[in-house]
Amino acid sequence: MLVNLNAVLKRAQVEKYGVGLFNTTDSDMLQAVIEAAEECCSPVIIGTGEVLLPYGELSLIAPSVIEAAKRASVPVVVHYDHGLTFARCMEALKLGFSSVMFDGSIGEYAENAAKTREIVKIAHAFGATVEGEIGHVGQAETGDGEVSDRYTTLAEAQQYLYDTGVDALAIAIGTAHGAYKTKPKLDFARLAQISGAIDTPLVLHGGSGLSDDDFRNAIAGGIAKVNIFTDLCIAGDNALKAAFSDGLSYLDARNRKVEGIKAEVIRKMRLFGSVGKA
Repeated sequence: MLVNLNAVLKRAQVEKYGVGLFNTTDSDMLQAVIEAAEECCSPVIIGTGEVLLPYGELSLIAPSVIEAAKRASVPVVVHYDHGLTFARCMEALKLGFSSVMFDGSIGEYAENAAKTREIVKIAHAFGATVEGEIGHVGQAETGDGEVSDRYTTLAEAQQYLYDTGVDALAIAIGTAHGAYKTKPKLDFARLAQISGAIDTPLVLHGGSGLSDDDFRNAIAGGIAKVNIFTDLCIAGDNALKAAFSDGLSYLDARNRKVEGIKAEVIRKMRLFGSVGKA
């Protein structure tokens, strides 16, 4: 069933488990994530991000993702991740996405808050939810996710929530997008301070590559939504390489790819504690 973030994150926040956002760029990844969620009886968040559109155009992928969500036996949020422009966020809402993220975190605060507030107003009229970000979740390739003076402060989080009214808040505590070159050091004390003072569900970006203990500690500390993409790509890539090495045809290799991604999604759902929570 197609739902928005509030339908899955409020319970996750109270019961201390995480709901995974698994970005998908094609029907192979979509099939893997939906099948994993149904087998695990787990709520799930799927979608795509603006930086991924060169690999799966929004107008092409949206109908299949939304229809799969509606047919699913578990709650499925269709989320537009890291929307960088107002126009693309509006396109996602018009196409039927049940949630969007506007990411203005690298710009000036006043502009970020104003644009986010306007998107919240419009999205709520659609019955959709909005995720925002304050602080800076960097790029693993450059290591800027480790710059602690760009981490989210409690005062920033509180002001941003007051100014925007977002339904979920992505915070920076030491993670980064992409494949890590060195082990990240997460600021769990900062997470505990923020989660203890606000009621809005918190989001961890840059989840791929973290240790199992990092995930467990982050969720125990108040993270309700965990974003995963790179780990799915690695699982699919490894499955394809093994399939072609075994001499399989393209179609048989494709099925092996789906199973490889599905296995990784199931592993993450078990780790996040969302199994049986649908």
